[in-house]
Amino acid sequence: MANPLIAIVGRPNVGKSTFFNKVAGRKISITEDRPGVTRDRLYADSEWRGKAFTMVDTGGIEMRSEDTMWREIKKQAEVAIDTAQVILFFVDGREGLTTSDYDVAEMLRRSKKPVILVVNKIDEYSEDKVFEFYSLGLGEPYPVSAEHGKGIGDVLDEAVSWFEKGQNEDGDSLKIAVVGKPNAGKSSLVNRLLGFERSIVTDIAGTTRDAIDTRFSYEGKNYTIIDTAGIRKKSKVEDDVEYYSVMRAFDAVRRADVCILVVDSTEGLTEQDTKIIGYVHEQGKPSLIVMNKWDLVEKDTNTINAFEKKLKEDLKFMDYFKSVYISAKTGQRTEKLLSLVDEVYAHACYRVATGTLNDLISDTIRANEPPSYNGRRLKVYYSSQVSVNPPTFVLFVNSADLMHFSYERFLENTLRRNFDFSGTPIKILTREKSKDE
Repeated sequence: MANPLIAIVGRPNVGKSTFFNKVAGRKISITEDRPGVTRDRLYADSEWRGKAFTMVDTGGIEMRSEDTMWREIKKQAEVAIDTAQVILFFVDGREGLTTSDYDVAEMLRRSKKPVILVVNKIDEYSEDKVFEFYSLGLGEPYPVSAEHGKGIGDVLDEAVSWFEKGQNEDGDSLKIAVVGKPNAGKSSLVNRLLGFERSIVTDIAGTTRDAIDTRFSYEGKNYTIIDTAGIRKKSKVEDDVEYYSVMRAFDAVRRADVCILVVDSTEGLTEQDTKIIGYVHEQGKPSLIVMNKWDLVEKDTNTINAFEKKLKEDLKFMDYFKSVYISAKTGQRTEKLLSLVDEVYAHACYRVATGTLNDLISDTIRANEPPSYNGRRLKVYYSSQVSVNPPTFVLFVNSADLMHFSYERFLENTLRRNFDFSGTPIKILTREKSKDE
């Protein structure tokens, strides 16, 4: 069963993200002193007094604005409210009550959910500073200073008291990071996989600013999908907010089990796509190359073959890549993605039996001896797979200096021909055998 959800809502710039980051224990939301910075819903798992829960941080709600982006943010907040067990309604104790606070309070009353009124930015408590907030009709206000960590415990005590017994049990889930350039269709793909609108999807590049975690189940398996901000070239990252979004996208890759690399088929694989894919490769993550917007590409019987040939040329450094051609907009082939995710993850977790591995390496070296250098030739005494994710093999040798890159690549190709490691990098390490071994 999924963790109970606590939604953090309120008008812009009342300190929701500061509270979220403080409880999460790491900087997840972008906190900057200007409204509208948190535009999508941000998720983080946390625990208080032995009770696990998931927090969701939402963009600031402007009920009366007709601006397209504010309307989208309001929709996102409404989804968070609908799925939450408890709502933390944040207001600004320094600025006092506003018309927007009354508007949000009315919306929350209609939700029929438990609402905890949190008066933030109260660095020094006095009754006068919170008294006016009783007029919102949402019960006792909880004074806090999220920036200084004051009063947070009282709010969490009240929040977890609303959880039903046993509701916080949750199994492991496979974490999938969806990465790529801005406007490649990442959020549309996430929405297609989840079956409902979760990320803001517009035609403006860059509307997903943060890495957003969403848990879901499919055919009895648990997944967490991480929708990330589009990764631009550094020279184009001029705004501080976008800079931190890119950093969080890279963080999403690091903590993911599998990466889906979304490429716009109408543009083809660009230099920036190759750099993003290279980063995933360097991190040792299994991955899928998803050629999106395939419905917009003019095709004949040889089109996919031509695209595959181009991918092989551009991705020589990771010729193990696994690709799929889809349309997130129409749903074409998207039903295959999760099974392919499971497949490449299984390949990354595969272990070769030690006896089988040593037989293969020995037979390979006998058939194709490594070249000699200055009269010395590489000898491999013993091989072992020491870890998975990615599969990592150690060769105990007479001299690590004699392992040439080309021969190491030859041994990697041999492993790949004999075992299915498609979609995942593998590592080969050499270690000199000591006299005691």
